[in-house]
Amino acid sequence: MNRREIVLAPIVHVLGARPNFVKAAPVIRALEAAGAEQAVVHTGQHYDARMSEVFFDELGLPEPDVNLGVGSGSHAAQTAALMTGLEEEFTSRSPAVVIVYGDVNSTIAAALVAAKLHIPVAHVEAGLRSFDMTMPEEVNRRLTDQLSDVCLVTSPEGIGHLANEGVPVERAHLVGNPMIDTLLANLDSFDTGRVRAEHGLPDRYVLATMHRPANVDAPDTAADLVRRLHGIADLADLVIPVHPRGRANLMAAGLDDHDGVHVLEPLGYTDFIGAVRGAAAVITDSGGLQEETTILGVPCLTVRPNTERPITITHGTNRLVTFEELVPQVRKVLEATADEDAAARYENARRPPLWDGAAGPRIAEVIMEFIGD
Repeated sequence: MNRREIVLAPIVHVLGARPNFVKAAPVIRALEAAGAEQAVVHTGQHYDARMSEVFFDELGLPEPDVNLGVGSGSHAAQTAALMTGLEEEFTSRSPAVVIVYGDVNSTIAAALVAAKLHIPVAHVEAGLRSFDMTMPEEVNRRLTDQLSDVCLVTSPEGIGHLANEGVPVERAHLVGNPMIDTLLANLDSFDTGRVRAEHGLPDRYVLATMHRPANVDAPDTAADLVRRLHGIADLADLVIPVHPRGRANLMAAGLDDHDGVHVLEPLGYTDFIGAVRGAAAVITDSGGLQEETTILGVPCLTVRPNTERPITITHGTNRLVTFEELVPQVRKVLEATADEDAAARYENARRPPLWDGAAGPRIAEVIMEFIGD
């Protein structure tokens, strides 16, 4: 365990995976501006530097007070290791509130430990639901919301989901989306031209990210996905930064056995969003990318049967697709957007309510009021 000198802090942020860092940055800054004492615990769930440390550098996050270095493992083994490390941290710090983000294993582990130690929990991104309990993330987010004293909700439907599950109305706060705060604050840094030059990308390309277990864990499914991706590469160059999860199966299926496929290592935040901003279309199974493409105005095809972010469909550019629909839908998008550029798409993008770049201050206001009670 990499530990700095213990500093007692009333607010402890628990971060474990790439999306957590993007969501936490505006919250930490807003709480700092409000004069709050804070500590950051990095669980090390994402332990590759390209998936974690680079985000601290690029987003201006404070150096973590602790890195638990948990690493990978089965859900049970990883969650158990997380709970053991977090129990020690929370016991030593006695925080007034623990803030957790999203729906990864670090999130539910921190919520469970805090609840059993009678420490209040605030959940950023509460109320999202896919209604698919085969997804580990759905289990994590539902249980975290039940354990949370403060539910910080990114979109209006989340308030209804929490009410239907018996969460008292006074616990739920519609605050907007802090991931979009980070996106808007860094908009000038997303230099598509530089990313193209550094990674040898063509002017027109489709960008893909795939890592969900249902899409990449089974070799046969991964091979089917690769066939579809090759079909897209027949239409336009395909750029795919390969997530560590699924890399072995995708590469074994011949992902890079097509001249039009550009396989990249995971990218830092600014390079990745720069690549997204310049894409003709995005193919993904990620949750956060559905949101980012909505604001950027980039067509997004989500390879899943459901989404916990339906507002990206009703107010954004997202569409759910099956494997069978993927190539035909990409063809339609490419034909429809042949003359569009990134600036025009951004200017014309629809914005969900409160996705305005001010979620961090709203969250800070709720948290400060809560710990002041």
